[in-house]
Amino acid sequence: MASKPDECQPHPVKEQLPGVDFCVSSSPPWSEAMILGFQHYLVMLGTTVIIPTTLVPLMGGGNVEKAQVINTLLFVAGINTLLQTSFGTRLPVVMGGSYAFNITSISIAASNRFNIYTDPEQRFKESMKTMQGALIMASLFNMLIGFFGFGTIFGRFLNPLAAVPLVTLTGLGLYAHGFPQLAKCIEVGLPALIILVLLSQYLPHVMKSKRAIFDRFAILFTVAIVWGYAEILTLTGLYDNRPPSTQTSCRTDRSGLITAAPWIMVPFPLQWGPPLFNAGDAFAMMAASFVAIIESTGTFIAASRYGSATPMPPCVLSRGIGWQGLGLLLNGAFGTGSGCAASVENAGLLGLTRNGSRRVVQISAGFMLFFSVLGKFGAILASIPLPIVAALYCVLFAYVASAGLGLLQFCNLNSFRSKFILGFSLFTGLSVSRYFNEYLYISGHDPVHTASTSFNNMMQVIFSSPATVAIIVAYFLDCTHSLGHSATRQDCGRHWWGKFLYFNRDARTSDFYSLPCNLSRFFPSS
Repeated sequence: MASKPDECQPHPVKEQLPGVDFCVSSSPPWSEAMILGFQHYLVMLGTTVIIPTTLVPLMGGGNVEKAQVINTLLFVAGINTLLQTSFGTRLPVVMGGSYAFNITSISIAASNRFNIYTDPEQRFKESMKTMQGALIMASLFNMLIGFFGFGTIFGRFLNPLAAVPLVTLTGLGLYAHGFPQLAKCIEVGLPALIILVLLSQYLPHVMKSKRAIFDRFAILFTVAIVWGYAEILTLTGLYDNRPPSTQTSCRTDRSGLITAAPWIMVPFPLQWGPPLFNAGDAFAMMAASFVAIIESTGTFIAASRYGSATPMPPCVLSRGIGWQGLGLLLNGAFGTGSGCAASVENAGLLGLTRNGSRRVVQISAGFMLFFSVLGKFGAILASIPLPIVAALYCVLFAYVASAGLGLLQFCNLNSFRSKFILGFSLFTGLSVSRYFNEYLYISGHDPVHTASTSFNNMMQVIFSSPATVAIIVAYFLDCTHSLGHSATRQDCGRHWWGKFLYFNRDARTSDFYSLPCNLSRFFPSS
């Protein structure tokens, strides 16, 4: 059977992603927006719980300190999300805790300098104050790059070709937090993954309802069903005689958060005491903030696609980096033990729900503030078994990776230059980071093993991030390889993003990225 003439035509390039129900500047009805906002809050809880759970015991803290740090991190995340969505990029991104800071924070927590403190509570406070000082110094680095226009310079030369490995590995680079964590309790995690895929991808086509219910609220349904199932397994005594690691992963009563969390807690700056400053820790934390900038940039691009916005102008990117630096300052002042970055999983949720509304994410920030103050209620939700969270990550991180692959539509894939840059940057991003991570795990120290622990940590932080390695390679190659060739500009897709390099060149830009109350006049638009 002969094909129709239009069937052989390539898919048209779309500057804005079609099929999105609500874009950045639009909003669903208030009732639906509240439920979607709560869903965003539920998704960001995973990272918010995992980071303190890893960090606080190394600092000498127990369940009480862990609950306090979780509440503080949640409270600051709510503030930072409101600041970023209102005055930063204005994209629908959640600014939560970041794994990029784990290496530096763990190095500080495990430092021998705190062995002089025999009281675990005192050791916890001293290590926390040291992290606060390092985060405050690192925030200056972020604000320097953002508010002084260095982010604009970077964005001017960022083409779709280089953005593909950046965004793709921002999602794929977190694979270790997906199935490997799910498999720690396979009887809970795997059903969660299967139910989420069925509810979000298959059931809507079977039901054929005009209202998107199961796909839009698939996260809530999945968590409710599998959490209840895990509770039944716990109550029946299935895990009573299992190893402690299995009980920690599978049982619903082992987080220790509900009993340790206060009924009401209002975090405040310097609650652990005045920060302590150390030059080595500050430089190591700056390296972590550099990685957080890179990974946030990838998340910003994914969020702009799933929010059906036009490509982000470089000045908006720089503005967002600056406000991320201000958020990092708040992390240091309040004492969260970790810095902030745009949440990858919440950007994936935009794609899953096909809802890129800014207002929905701002509502989720309200839930963060509310549940961080009412500690007991927040602790109940934060005690969701982590294999369920890992099942959600398997889908949400994949959406971010696919947003990066979607940028290939702007590039010429028949160009050998494009093939080399894409393949080489993706391969090195995965290979180099795998080497650094495996070396640290096997040998117990970094591959760069000098007398300076801070320098070692800086190298480990940067080169263990797949997205960071990939963008360094792709950006360098795209800016230096075959510049004199006439086809290079079109091969890398620069001609598609060219009109968005300046804020006022496209009328749609102001609809998505202009600041409220005419505040844009205080920020450079070129």
